[in-house]
Amino acid sequence: MRGFIFAIFAVAGCVFCAPRNDIGAQYLGARYVLDPLGEAAGYDPDPLIRDDAFDCTTFVETALADGDMARLMKIRYRDGQARWENRNHFIETDWLANNADLLRNVSACYGAAAVRHVIVDKRSWARVVHGMVIDVAPVNADIEYLPYDNVKDINNAEPLIVLFIVGNSEKNDKIATDIAVVHMGFLLPGGRVLRHASVGRGVVDDDFAEYLAMRRKLKNNIGIALVEIK
Repeated sequence: MRGFIFAIFAVAGCVFCAPRNDIGAQYLGARYVLDPLGEAAGYDPDPLIRDDAFDCTTFVETALADGDMARLMKIRYRDGQARWENRNHFIETDWLANNADLLRNVSACYGAAAVRHVIVDKRSWARVVHGMVIDVAPVNADIEYLPYDNVKDINNAEPLIVLFIVGNSEKNDKIATDIAVVHMGFLLPGGRVLRHASVGRGVVDDDFAEYLAMRRKLKNNIGIALVEIK
């Protein structure tokens, strides 16, 4: 992996190495598949790891883990235990909270931030989407984000994870819970390139300003959150 600049970070006592300037580059061109990973058995028998197909979240997770399955398990699952009930299903209440040693929301460092309050009703979602009965109370969370009008030029020295934030939308009714995050990818150093898994196109590099302009025209899209990889 000559020519890469590596970041060293620790999660739950594990040392991770991920390329900073070329994070996820090895997966460029991989196809887009919704929900391509599972627990390799049980309710979701999809494989634990793969490198040929991603959705936006599994691309970010796999790139963060640098393709290492043990590292990926620590990112995808609470306590690193690969069970469906432990999976970080919701970015807002599971993924960010359970990866707090690895990730930090730094939106306010790049402009005037606002707060999106979200209530994730996992019990309702499990019943409507998965036909499951689970006993878990709704969870409240606040996500700092930059409204599109407050996004200025971003000149980041290291990759950032970009979360695309929506307000209440029709999707909430379809999945029986409120959600705020509908897409994610990596903003590469310099703030010009978005590397992400895009529906119908696979893992691609896009001009960030152009992609941002497209997103802000979509109904109920309200801004972005910027997340630092510690």
